[in-house]
Amino acid sequence: MAFGFGVNGTRPGIGRRIRIQPIDMNRRTLSHVLLLGLVGGVLIALLRWSEYQFLVIENSFEIYAALVAIIFAGFGIWLGIKLTKPRETIVLQEVPVPSEPFTLNQPQLDALGITPRELEILSLIAQGLSNREIATCLFVSENTVKTHCSRAFDKLGARRRTQAVQMGKQLGILP
Repeated sequence: MAFGFGVNGTRPGIGRRIRIQPIDMNRRTLSHVLLLGLVGGVLIALLRWSEYQFLVIENSFEIYAALVAIIFAGFGIWLGIKLTKPRETIVLQEVPVPSEPFTLNQPQLDALGITPRELEILSLIAQGLSNREIATCLFVSENTVKTHCSRAFDKLGARRRTQAVQMGKQLGILP
């Protein structure tokens, strides 16, 4: 018999089929296998848990810093949403309605020296028209409207359109 060869000069395992018989497990063997698997699973779970505990203890500062960062990020997002959310404000204002029709305060108009054209432009400003719209209505240039506005503002002592309209209503020259 030569080295490495089996019976009749053939290599072991080649040319022959070996039939493996299933192991006949009885209850005792089966319970030992299940117990061994259960103990192995418990040991693996304990090792994972101890590894997790070690990780938490070793890196506790980083974990706490990450938690604080997450809390502040959430608070910042919430605050940003609250501050940028458009708010609707309803303002109720009681406006007195005059019981009698408007009468022009001619003595005040003469005292201020406001011309009829300046008064017309002031009344159009009070209606909310822009300089361009006033120029279109009156068939004049926009520069002419600006000139009349500035002269009327000077005579009323106003710096802005809204201020001029308010003063005109107080003096009784605008409805």
